[in-house]
Amino acid sequence: MTPGTTTSRTETGRLTEPARWWRRAFSCSGDERDTLLVIGKSALAATLAWVIAYDVLDSHAPAFAPFSAVLIMQVSVYRSVLQSLRYVGAVVAGVLVQAALGFLAGPDVLTFVFVALIALAIGRWHILGVQGPQVATAAFFAFSTYTSASGDSQRFFRLGEIVVLVLIGCVIGTVVNVLVVPPLRYRSAEYGIRNLAHTLHDLLADMHPVLAEGVPEQDTTGGWRARAARAEDMIGPARSRLRTAEESALLNPRRLLRPYREHPGFQAYEAVLGALERTLYQMASLTRGLDRSREEDEARQPFLQRYAAFLKSVSAVAEVLTTLDETTLLPQAERLLRLADEAEERRREVVEVSHRLAVSLTEPSAPYGTLVIEATRLMEEFRYIGDVLLEAAKKADRASLSRRSPGTASRDGRP
Repeated sequence: MTPGTTTSRTETGRLTEPARWWRRAFSCSGDERDTLLVIGKSALAATLAWVIAYDVLDSHAPAFAPFSAVLIMQVSVYRSVLQSLRYVGAVVAGVLVQAALGFLAGPDVLTFVFVALIALAIGRWHILGVQGPQVATAAFFAFSTYTSASGDSQRFFRLGEIVVLVLIGCVIGTVVNVLVVPPLRYRSAEYGIRNLAHTLHDLLADMHPVLAEGVPEQDTTGGWRARAARAEDMIGPARSRLRTAEESALLNPRRLLRPYREHPGFQAYEAVLGALERTLYQMASLTRGLDRSREEDEARQPFLQRYAAFLKSVSAVAEVLTTLDETTLLPQAERLLRLADEAEERRREVVEVSHRLAVSLTEPSAPYGTLVIEATRLMEEFRYIGDVLLEAAKKADRASLSRRSPGTASRDGRP
């Protein structure tokens, strides 16, 4: 292959990736479409804020309004409102610090030092959150405005103007976020669970064929151990997606529409996420046991073959969660429980073969005890997941039925 061919393929790959991004943005909902939506809404809010500040109010510092509108454009209406309150509070605090010290001591360098110290100290207040640094930013801008104005009345007016412009920008940004396709990320919780389930399923799918063939090499078990440890890093992003989904329903008018009124809520997803988190920890313990135990014995291969059958059945259970969908939650939960029953049979076979082979479950140098314990724990978690999803699906169906036929009698004739 010539160097020119390699370069051209690299350039083609760089060009096709943006094309795929745009296709995903226009063909299906997801992060790409959400990104475009936030950009469009931010541009709209900034434009409206600029027009009001520059054309209507003829402000001397109109940029404060569009800057504020864009700053508080968040992934959920709840966050927009929360950040608006914090941002306005930070700006007001910064302006008040400057106003107090400026009128008392005058616009000199020593005054600026005290303004900076006090504003930076207030910015550390935990209630302001990520908007804490805006206290100092507002104070510095206020100091600049204060020094460029002539006369106390003009200085009061300019400082008050900053607060008014920030309020206008925050109000416009929040209103645009509420009225123009307010983000409702119910599926974000599902995506987080799917990602964790994919990671678990892929690891199990790679492990069981190798164990079925015999005792794995140390390089192989070391790779499994490293993958299980890396999988734990995905727990944080999954929980972040769940929090985003929960927040997106707060203060959101779209949740009053019929399709969203029948949403089962997030308690089940939170429970499932917690159970998946525990399964990843158990997989980490399981792979550590396989990796640390290097002594061979006659029972190792037949035991691992049975254990491979168990992991294969558990992999099928995890695969159901990789396609978790609230619209088909009931059949998915029922299928998951059926597969869990099959996996439980394979677990019993693992226990039976350990008794038949008379392997030691307490010997630290052998992996049998760890593998049997983790198999039991894995089944407890997957059974729990199935029960939680089944109950959530039935609850959603009952709620949907009661909304469609309120006041009707039950099937047995009782009210």
